[in-house]
Order: sequence, then structure tokens, then C-alpha cells
Amino acid sequence: MPHLRSGHDVELLQGASAFFPALVAAIDASLHEVRMETYIFDVAASGEQVAEALERAARRGVRVFLVMDGVGTPNLAHPWRQRFNAAGVEWRIFSPLGWLGMLMPSRWRRLHRKLCVIDGAIAFCGGINVLDDYHDPHLGALATPRFDFTVRVSGPLVQSALEATVQFWWRFQSVQTIRHGDLAQGWGALQKLVSPAPVAVAESAATPVGTHRNASAQLLLRDNLRHRTSIERAYRKAIGEARREIIIANAYFLPGRKLRKALTLAAKRGVRVRLLLHGRYEYFMQYYATRPVYQTLLAAGVEIHEYCVGFLHAKVAVIDAHWATVGSSNLDPLSLLLAREANVVVDDVSFGSDLRARLEQAMLQGARPVDPDTYANRPWRQRLLDRVAFAAVRVLLFLNGARY
Repeated sequence: MPHLRSGHDVELLQGASAFFPALVAAIDASLHEVRMETYIFDVAASGEQVAEALERAARRGVRVFLVMDGVGTPNLAHPWRQRFNAAGVEWRIFSPLGWLGMLMPSRWRRLHRKLCVIDGAIAFCGGINVLDDYHDPHLGALATPRFDFTVRVSGPLVQSALEATVQFWWRFQSVQTIRHGDLAQGWGALQKLVSPAPVAVAESAATPVGTHRNASAQLLLRDNLRHRTSIERAYRKAIGEARREIIIANAYFLPGRKLRKALTLAAKRGVRVRLLLHGRYEYFMQYYATRPVYQTLLAAGVEIHEYCVGFLHAKVAVIDAHWATVGSSNLDPLSLLLAREANVVVDDVSFGSDLRARLEQAMLQGARPVDPDTYANRPWRQRLLDRVAFAAVRVLLFLNGARY
């Protein structure tokens, strides 16, 4: 696992309304290369700003690489296929479902991380897709914006983000080439994967207002090769070392036994543990399967707040007001066992206090606390649905060869 290193400038961006302008400005200032990975790439409303920025960059000679996930983005909007191709944007859709869809266990291993590296000097990492705050591809217009975060980083970890995006691109390219029968070209792509060409690192642009300077930070990746448990281990270590307070905001929360134990032990030794979780119904499995773990946590003294004024999509945490993480990884089996994820960990009092204040505001103004007695006496129908969903998750994980 990489270690925390000092010398980072980190800016916390809340929602697409803050993320997209910062991302577009960085892409417009790019000189050499833009590498972007995202689960959803939706060009509706403000999402089109990002597509236009990538198109402009490619037209002025910047190398632009874009990978979208085949579940989050099964198809790129037709006009943008032509526009990207004409501009010279290199774009790919990772692991389309095919006619069997999610029935094939291998299709559960998705590209869920949201990474963008610009000129090897700036990285963006978080939970925000290229998707307008007030738009959902399935539900349409939203009354309130999604609650989510991304960080803009410059400093040593950008090189790690660059290497990750370069290697993923060449790995993806080599597999695609070999599948189409060109073994020689596929071998060449694999050689580039082992020894990727160096990328010129540009000078960082002026530091934006609101940036936390000289912070210690690291990039954590989760994949199905070398980094299977990096993000979960970082969470468990930070929770185990907590002395005063743990605040976790997570969209899809179904932690495994070790994480649950870490949280309950923290609460029992006097640490105030607060969870801000998604309280609105979105998907059957994610909504109902989460509830069975409430009982153990509430009994240990963990406070649970359900965000109900809008859709909570954040995957962030603050511990003792200085250790913080912002990324794409939920604390559920899909993120911790199957998907490719990326989180940035920041150890800095200024940054931690900033994130903590935003989470506290969300709990006070947008969430309702879960009362242990009310939860214990919930209707039998609710209990039945909870158990069915939880059992279904366990079966699906078993079919994928995963233990949780």
C-alpha cells in the first residue's frame, strides 16, 4: 500500500456544480494529455460542458483518452460519437454487458472509479460522475442536487494516478486487440503496459481559492489484481486508531464482518461514530440489504442518520477531524470486492475540518436520525424484505466466488 506523502495541494469540490467548472478549466488549460475514467458519462445539461472541453482539447492537439463503464454508460449519445471521432478523442466503453447482461458473474466487475489526470500535474478523484446534479438517466429531473464530492489534487500522488490510468488503458487495449485476433499488436500493447512511455509533466496552474496547501495525501486503488483490499484496509486502520470521532457518509453501505467489528469496537471504547447513509429508495437490493446491519451497529452505540432531502451519492469519511477520504468506493461488496475503485486519503486538519463541517450540515439539515427503538419495532413486512435482500446479496456474492 502506498504511504502518505506531504506536498499536496488539495481542493474539496462538492457536487457537479463545483466539480465541472474546475474540471473544464483544467482541461482547457491542458497542453499535452488528458486521461479520464468514469462510470457514467451523460451529456445531458451541464454534463455537456465536459464533453465539449474534451472535444476542444483534442482539436488543439492534446491527446485525450476517455473510458466509460459499460453498465453506467452502455452507449455514448450518437452525436457525440461522431464529434469525438472527428476531433480525435480516443474513447472506449469498458465491458459492455452483451445479451446475457448481469447474469454472467464476470460482468459484476465494473469500472466504478472516477479519475481524471491532466498533463501529469493535476488529478481529480471522487464519487461524482459526468452527470448533472439535477438529472438522473433513469428518473429524469431531480428536485434537489445529489450530495457528492470530488477532490482536485496536485502533488506527488498525481504520478500514481497517471500510472494507473495509463496501465488500465493499455491493459484494456491489449485485451481488445487480442480478442479481435491481432496477437502481434496485442503483444505490443502488453509490452507498453509493462513499460509505459513517460509522460511530460506540465507545471501546475495557479492554486485555486479554497485549496488546502501542503497536505499529506495518498491515492488508494482497488482492483482485482494487486490492490484487492487497499481501500478497506485503510478504513479499518483509521477506524482502529480513532480516538474521538468517526463520520462516514456512504451511498451504498453494507460493510463486511471486519468493518462492522471495527465500527462497533470504536463505539464501545467511547469514540462517537456517526453514519450518514442513503435514506431514499433507489434500488431494491441496496436499500433493503443495508438494513439488517443496523441492529448490531445501533446496539453498540453507533448513530445512523438517513439522508432524505435528495440522493446521497458520497463515499467520504472524516476521522478525528484530520484523516479524511474522498473517492468512488462504497462500503459494500460491489465496491470492496468486485469493482475498480479509487479514493484519495488526506491527513490534514484544515481539509478534514472542511469536509467535517459539510457532513455535519447535511446531517442537521438533510437527514433524520434512526431511532433504535423504532427500528427494533419496524413492521414484519419491512423485516422480511430486509432479510430477502440480504440473503440475495450473499447468494450473488457466492456465485461470484467472493466471501464477505
